[in-house]
Amino acid sequence: MTRRPPFAPGSTLTVQDVADLIDHALLKPELTPEEVARSVRELAGQRIWSVCVRPSDVALARETIAEVAGSPTRVCTVIGFPHGTTSTAAKVAEAQQALADGATELDLVLNIGRLRGGDVAAVREDIAAVVEVGHAAGAIVKVIFETALLDEQAKTEACRASADAGADFTKTSTGFAGGGATLADVALMRANTPETMEVKASGGVRDVATLLAMVAEGVTRIGTSSTDALLAEAERLGPDALVVPQPGQTAETAPTTTY
Repeated sequence: MTRRPPFAPGSTLTVQDVADLIDHALLKPELTPEEVARSVRELAGQRIWSVCVRPSDVALARETIAEVAGSPTRVCTVIGFPHGTTSTAAKVAEAQQALADGATELDLVLNIGRLRGGDVAAVREDIAAVVEVGHAAGAIVKVIFETALLDEQAKTEACRASADAGADFTKTSTGFAGGGATLADVALMRANTPETMEVKASGGVRDVATLLAMVAEGVTRIGTSSTDALLAEAERLGPDALVVPQPGQTAETAPTTTY
């Protein structure tokens, strides 16, 4: 698994670069198989990095992407979602089934209560068990923190536990606990994980300015359900406006672009 280097400030992105950042979330419990298949087909045609689907939809997503000629879109799924409280054995079994069904990326929710209770060793072991299964199959494993429920100390401990367990990514949020990615959180995650790991910002990234601000902090993957809006805006803005700002420069402080 090759780590994707972050874009340096001043880098100019293409529309395809934006698409390559996106893990599109199809995780709402009410989605029907027909709705999932229709969305996956459209997203595969947009050539985004991955669709992140519910575990029961992995095989459907894989089969649907295969129908879209030449699409590079991958299948991602979630493990222990959305609360992280299932047993380690259950998470391992869920991961094994997802990999057998065709997932190549696993987004694992860490055990939030154990982390907040101070049992960091249990959290690390829980993550490591899924990492072992994922890496044996050549899959990427991302660890979801649910940052909205954690203080800074817990977030830092989660970073260290994820790194020690061999995970490939840290990720901010599930989207099911209120709150999403913030610049402060992704900066903290980037600062407290080794360069061999990547950071995924999930939740609240609905426009290009926010996406670029996240990328400036070292984010290399965006979890969103706003793919259509992001790609349409990127296309409209054009490369002159798809420039990675300096870290800490928010959408409000970035130079104004007329279009």
